[in-house]
Amino acid sequence: MEKQYESIKQLFQQEFAKMVAVISKQFGLQHMEIAEDIVSETFLQAAESWGMKGMPANPTAWLYVVAKQKTLYHFRRNKILEKKVMPVIRAEQEAEEVMAEPDFSGQNIKDSQLQMLFAVCNPVIAGEAQIGLALRILCGFGIDEIAEAFLSNKETINKRLFRAKEKLRAENIKMELPAENEIIRRLDNVLHVIYLLFSEGYYSKTQNQVLRKDLCLEALRLGWLLTEFDSTNLPKTNALMALMCYHSSRFTAREDSTGNPILYEQQDEELWDQELILQGDHFLNVSAEGLEISSYHLEAGIARWHCQKEDTQEKWGSILQLYDLLLQANYSPGVALNRVFALYKARGRKAALAAAAQLDMPDNHFYFILLGELYSTIDNKKAGEHLQKAWSLAKTQTEKDTIREKIDRLGL
Repeated sequence: MEKQYESIKQLFQQEFAKMVAVISKQFGLQHMEIAEDIVSETFLQAAESWGMKGMPANPTAWLYVVAKQKTLYHFRRNKILEKKVMPVIRAEQEAEEVMAEPDFSGQNIKDSQLQMLFAVCNPVIAGEAQIGLALRILCGFGIDEIAEAFLSNKETINKRLFRAKEKLRAENIKMELPAENEIIRRLDNVLHVIYLLFSEGYYSKTQNQVLRKDLCLEALRLGWLLTEFDSTNLPKTNALMALMCYHSSRFTAREDSTGNPILYEQQDEELWDQELILQGDHFLNVSAEGLEISSYHLEAGIARWHCQKEDTQEKWGSILQLYDLLLQANYSPGVALNRVFALYKARGRKAALAAAAQLDMPDNHFYFILLGELYSTIDNKKAGEHLQKAWSLAKTQTEKDTIREKIDRLGL
């Protein structure tokens, strides 16, 4: 029974988003919540039926058949089709076409998911709500999982998603790709949401490692979807894919068996996923075919150098140059701080300390961790003071424990 439950849960995450996208595309984005309910009811029926009769030979096909039946029955029973749907789309389609059952063919699923991706990532929706909708509608995550990913609660997440869906309805957002002359501008927002989704998993504070990895894998899946369409398979799309592949390749090596973080320098290189690194190389090579150099290109280049464990002057000199370009293209305090570390590795502590003095990050514990590292062997007392400050600012017990180990090593 437990094995069957896990199979249904896996199917839910794989098929939920596809089914919601197809139904929403056919009957209108304003009925997204109805589509969610229909698909959820389909999986509930699957759990009940399969529990008694066993899982069918082709469970996905079973789900599609039942979802088709439930969709048509729902719209006919509630007369929504005639009263609400038909008046909106009659001018564009014949009634016979609208009455057709949902099309769960492979190509229509891909088309529907791409259109849903652009709808969910519409700039009219607040940034956090876009990520939440992406997790729910595009990735099939439950409310509990989304709440855990955001370190929030179900009530807050439900309200956030409700407001986002209301905004989609109020703005009359349609499930369609933007016009060719707008797609590049809109694609920037889609890529940014995927980037944030990946970061939510890779740098997440949640202790649920399975959830963290799933967030990253879903971001990769959405990025892959964009590469399958000519209009969205652009150099910056492939650069983002390369960046995510490189980071994902080190996922297993970043924590020990108890969930404690393992610093980059201490990671076991044998645990790095070489297949993902090669996949990243492929996407990075493809991304070089255009004339544009996006921030994703630069970050992917940095991530690629980090797939080479050995410290060399070439490695850190190249990383430093890429950070210099990234600061010019897309300044952020985090990038500035990472550049100081690269400067330290490339040119030594004194150069890095001079650069760190130019930063103003009184509430950033990573800043004080770096100062502690830079002052160690130069002035252990100052190093200890900065690490104590970092300890007081750290937000999780795991981070505090890691900083405490650094302080203890100073022997103060």
